[in-house]
Amino acid sequence: MCRWQCSVNICGQPQVLHTFWQFRHENPKTRVGGPPPEGLPGFNSGVMLLKLEAMRQSPLYSRLLEPAQVQQLADKYHFRGHLGDQDFFTMIGMEHPELFHVLDCTWNRQLCTWWRDHGYSDVFEAYFRCEGHIRIYHGNCNTPIPEV
Repeated sequence: MCRWQCSVNICGQPQVLHTFWQFRHENPKTRVGGPPPEGLPGFNSGVMLLKLEAMRQSPLYSRLLEPAQVQQLADKYHFRGHLGDQDFFTMIGMEHPELFHVLDCTWNRQLCTWWRDHGYSDVFEAYFRCEGHIRIYHGNCNTPIPEV
């Protein structure tokens, strides 16, 4: 049986760099929030494959769902997210990357360029880059889906 319980895409935006700014300031050598392939850019939950039975049977995952554990992670990372499941998976992925299998970016090609135009133009391409045949387009930020 695979050790991972969730297949998810990395976040193709520097929003996690922004969200974890205080933690990164306090921990300048951290990989948290950094761009791929060396960094931990967080997850986008636009496309996910969940092994629900494995998740239900995992003592670790059950523990991570406890409100006190979620609060402990939020405090550690100074995390104040607004993206629900995506934020939860991003936080636990920083602590337990072994729970996740990262899908190729072509399975959830994020199209939003908002962060490029709002303070992150110098690093935007490191997050946004996605090579290969696109299988699923994600029109985040109300971005139009290309005609194929």
